[in-house]
Amino acid sequence: MNRQMKEMMQQAQKMQQGLAKIQADLAEARVEGSAGLVKATVSGQGELVGIRIPPEALEAGDAEILEDMVLAAVRDAVDKSRDLQESRMKELGLPGLGGLM
Repeated sequence: MNRQMKEMMQQAQKMQQGLAKIQADLAEARVEGSAGLVKATVSGQGELVGIRIPPEALEAGDAEILEDMVLAAVRDAVDKSRDLQESRMKELGLPGLGGLM
């Protein structure tokens, strides 16, 4: 194997190690989104891990409004999670992977 090929293989291995670390970090990271009184928490990988609905949100008695708030809070958290993924990939010098993380 020539020197140039060996260097490329080393760079690829280093990048793979960096990607594995980012994936592990994102799995542990938590990002919160909100809408009205409702809060949603997702992992850095976009997995929904929690929803908080305070009693005051239930007092209105309108299920449709509460459903909309839950959906909006989850979407907000997922968007923030994607932003976190993109920023971590840029740190590694990689362009965004289009949600592949």
